Amino acid sequence: MPVEKIAALPAAELARLQQAAEEALRQSKLTLACLEAALDVRYRARARQARAEQDKDTGTVRLDDNGVVVVCDLPKRVKWNQQRLKELVDLIGSSWGEDPAGYVKVKYDVSERAYEAWPARLTELFAPARTVETGKPTYALLLADGRGA
Repeated sequence: MPVEKIAALPAAELARLQQAAEEALRQSKLTLACLEAALDVRYRARARQARAEQDKDTGTVRLDDNGVVVVCDLPKRVKWNQQRLKELVDLIGSSWGEDPAGYVKVKYDVSERAYEAWPARLTELFAPARTVETGKPTYALLLADGRGA
């Protein structure tokens, strides 16, 4: 139905449609959460084993489940200890003559791609300020023809 026709509906009908849409969305979110949990239960161990065989803790692996390709992704989430990074930046950097922390709040961040390319002495220096966590695992099921299941 075109937006103009929906806008012309009586307010009571708009309220009913809004409530119905919100309820359908809520139900869809519950269904999706349940399905994602079931996929995690079904594929978590196999995905972990496949990552271990590839000598990695995070990232994407592909599994076969009776002709269906299961793309299992476990994103890496890196957090940096801001105080420790500040200390390291102060150690490496030069003095401004004034303390910029008195004027601004600085958030330090390190590109994971850059960190992985650093020489060993730098990664060893910064490693205590780095925490690696994982994100929410996802599973995409692909049929043999490449379409999503």
